[in-house]
Amino acid sequence: MRLKVLGCSGGIGGRHMRTTSFLVDGDVLLDAGTGVGDLSLAELSLVDHIFVTHSHLDHVSSIAFIADTVGGMRSKPLLVHAMPETIDTLKKHIFNWEIWPDFTQIPSPAAPFMRYEEIALGRTVTLAGRAFTPLPAIHTVPAVGYQLDSGSGSLVFTGDTGPNDALWEIVNGIGNLKYLIIETAFANKERHLAELSRHLCPSMLAEELVKFERDAEVYVTHLKPGETELTMQEIEESSGRLQPRMLQNNQIIEF
Repeated sequence: MRLKVLGCSGGIGGRHMRTTSFLVDGDVLLDAGTGVGDLSLAELSLVDHIFVTHSHLDHVSSIAFIADTVGGMRSKPLLVHAMPETIDTLKKHIFNWEIWPDFTQIPSPAAPFMRYEEIALGRTVTLAGRAFTPLPAIHTVPAVGYQLDSGSGSLVFTGDTGPNDALWEIVNGIGNLKYLIIETAFANKERHLAELSRHLCPSMLAEELVKFERDAEVYVTHLKPGETELTMQEIEESSGRLQPRMLQNNQIIEF
């Protein structure tokens, strides 16, 4: 599997600041933040599936634009895989004919531009031999992370999460794990905000990584703009044996 980072920032504010989205093998998106906007029309039209971690705008904003932009160029609906609670939020608050049209009804309910597919924790979705498994996350809204498994290797993306013992119980049992992408949104001076919003800061990241028993490469995502250097310095000072690196826009990871 080939994962390309389209966006991995906790905000916007420059050409390298794109919110969370990863393109997998050209036909799957893992979240759909503002980074999706850098894809060409041809690339957008090839996306058949979007796996959503949760309903927050920095992770779902581009779903609306993909359906609107290339829905008419495609021969089948775009499938949005998400938890039932997340689907309910998308229906009520985005695709509601007030914020945006309901593309599950356009051009007709029988042949729409977009469909929803419910996911559940631990229930794997297999696409052409590739396995996508929702993992537990602890956030301010119902949320998941994902394990992506090519057969020869796995990558885990935690999604947005605070301290999460249930995640490590699962991750430590993944024998072919090669990469871990984990969020750290705030610097240590804002630990109270991290705890309130159920994100991580460097000291909390260090506490979580003590629970991690694998030797996978670790990348940090979702850093807030304006605090990137400080946050990474604090991570380096407390990272221990794993030495997490900052995920970069346009980075390619193969596994």
